[in-house]
Amino acid sequence: MIHSLDITISALYITAIFVIGLWAGLKHNKSKNGSGEAGAYFLAGKTLRWPTIGLALFATNISCVHLVSLAQSGFDTGLLNGNFEWMAAFILILLALFFAPFYIRSGVSTLPDFLEKRYDRASRDWLAVISVVSAVIVHISFSLLAGGIVLQTLFGVDMYTSIIVISIITAIYTIVGGLTAVVITESIQTIVLLFGAVIISIASYNKMGGWEPMMDVLQTTGQLEKLSMMRPHGDSSGMPWYAVFLGYPVLGIWYWCADQTIVQRVLGAKDENHARIGPLFCGFIKILPVFIFVLPGLFAYTLSQSGGLDISALQTVSDGKTVVKSKGIYTLMITQLLPKGLVGILVAALLSGLMSQISGALNSISTLVSYDLYQRRKPGASDQQLIRVGKIAAGIALVVSLATLPLLNSYESIFNGLNDIIAHVAPPITCVFLLGIFWKKASAESAKFTLWIGSAVGVIVFSVNKLYPETLVGQVPFMMMAFYLFCFCVLVQVIFSVFFPVRHTAASLQLFWKSPLESLQTPGWPGLGNYKVLSVLLAGIMCFLFWFFR
Repeated sequence: MIHSLDITISALYITAIFVIGLWAGLKHNKSKNGSGEAGAYFLAGKTLRWPTIGLALFATNISCVHLVSLAQSGFDTGLLNGNFEWMAAFILILLALFFAPFYIRSGVSTLPDFLEKRYDRASRDWLAVISVVSAVIVHISFSLLAGGIVLQTLFGVDMYTSIIVISIITAIYTIVGGLTAVVITESIQTIVLLFGAVIISIASYNKMGGWEPMMDVLQTTGQLEKLSMMRPHGDSSGMPWYAVFLGYPVLGIWYWCADQTIVQRVLGAKDENHARIGPLFCGFIKILPVFIFVLPGLFAYTLSQSGGLDISALQTVSDGKTVVKSKGIYTLMITQLLPKGLVGILVAALLSGLMSQISGALNSISTLVSYDLYQRRKPGASDQQLIRVGKIAAGIALVVSLATLPLLNSYESIFNGLNDIIAHVAPPITCVFLLGIFWKKASAESAKFTLWIGSAVGVIVFSVNKLYPETLVGQVPFMMMAFYLFCFCVLVQVIFSVFFPVRHTAASLQLFWKSPLESLQTPGWPGLGNYKVLSVLLAGIMCFLFWFFR
């Protein structure tokens, strides 16, 4: 339980975000010709600049799932899962260089809309449905689960009660205010979230006494490999170095370049330069999570080994062995390492992550349902009708996501559970987007069959993995499974493109690169703000960091 001062700080923060979100969204929507037009509601009238885009991308990505589960992974396996954060920087470079220009030039409102222009309507429909389902599970449900675990431990309130209250508050300003409310509140929440994460990092570092004492504990316990991000073949984590480089791009390209919840911020960009620089800005921010999200979990492990952190509340006995239920490690760090007042700030940071994730996902769901499902069947629908349908869809999505929580809570590791699901969803989508913009001969029929067959095989493999874990399929780590499924999807799309040759439309002829270097022909802004300069700088920094923590 936490002090009343911390509860007051948390309550004031929630109230402030609620008021700011409503005010910003209503003001912006009213200013767009006074009509509340759909473009202003769903895409902020395409007025977003690169700082807002970068901060919003990061805020939508970083949620309670990351604060809680990355600390858990740091406790369990050390810096290993930091690979998901640093590899994202390379994918954000791909988004800036190759994907964002097409999204802006095509003038699309959603990524399924882009697929229809590049392929056909069947591909659009399939991606719209998959995007809504994945937004509900990946972006909302897992965030609610992580947030509920923390709030239940801190406040002693039933997990579902606390989740429902926060969800309703977030849903109100998101549904009323649209994307403008989302990105403005996300920008504030990112700053609060980062500030809170830095506080817990400093507190755990000081409690441990610095880097050397931590190294001494790892040396004594024989756990020095926890500092390594590049693990050898056969590592017990199931994530050796080659699995990272082969599997993560499959997950990452879907998540960062082809998922509506994330890319919607780029679609709302003022122009192509802002659409390019925003993701690169986010890529630089993605350097931080290893140090402020993962590393504190590693400090928590060494503190528990040296008596500096009492983890008895997380320990249970199973088959005569003491087992640590590490899902709650972040909560213990907050309550045991921080004084009152600062605990309230950390709770505000957690709520920032939770609320920004929910708001971003709800806005993308409402956009997808309105543009890709409702307007498709009622082309003459007015802006007011589109907005009303979007609001109803967001409300239904929130209810469905709450209903899936008991099932998702069965995963021992929240972070691994999240990526396990993505690994089976992403391959066909990553495939059709990559081949679509880089291969002229990728046909509409091939994309349609790849999405259908790839998704079906992903569901089958996932089911076998869970129902029959002792089989050969069940023994394949999810990162390598993502790579194998992606290779299968590429094979399927190439074969079907041969049997059903491409028949380009006037629109699709403009939506693939004739050569990879063609994407670099746009000059961009001068000086350090040039997207080419920033891309090289970011790639160089990430290569150095991977080498240093190899």
